[in-house]
Amino acid sequence: MLNKYARAFFSAIFRPLAQLLLRLGISPDVVTIVGTLGVAFGALWFYPRGEFLVGTLFITAFVFSDMLDGNMARLSGRSSVWGAYLDSTLDRVGDAAIFGGLVLYFAGQGDNFLMACLALACLVLGSVVSYAKARAEGLGMEANVGIAERADRLVAVLVTTGLTGLFDLPYIVLTIVLALLAVASFITVLQRMLMVRRQALGKALAK
Repeated sequence: MLNKYARAFFSAIFRPLAQLLLRLGISPDVVTIVGTLGVAFGALWFYPRGEFLVGTLFITAFVFSDMLDGNMARLSGRSSVWGAYLDSTLDRVGDAAIFGGLVLYFAGQGDNFLMACLALACLVLGSVVSYAKARAEGLGMEANVGIAERADRLVAVLVTTGLTGLFDLPYIVLTIVLALLAVASFITVLQRMLMVRRQALGKALAK
């Protein structure tokens, strides 16, 4: 849902900025790299220190580069396989940094073993969700299903973590969200595996 509707909305908002950056001679790849570095720095610097609100605001400022670089590529006519590969790969780095920052906090200063485990589960399962799709496409199949795609996971964890820092919410709120994300990610992996299995069996029967 977020991928379908939010991207169109924010693409329209960021179009003027994308045009400005292109006029300045800045390439989409540079925006992709800077955005990822910003997300990773914010997540791994602020979250482990327990600065959830500042960290979330900092990360959010750079997260939108994911839509900005795509907008720039389309406007410049420079969309390429390399650009898509770079964007997808660095997206995984940014996502891992966000959940990794939470793992570091709850395994250290936060001293909450359950929360650390849940954040780690979200990190691992989120990576597997992405891999399940990428591997399927590498084998000539599709795996475009799932109840917890990247945008959904990202919005859920950033909003909840930011609100936890803003209103000093009890950790039980973030605990519930992380648990739901972990379960939803696991279900998404199963959904993609079953979809690929059906396609693989169909190809085998067609021979």
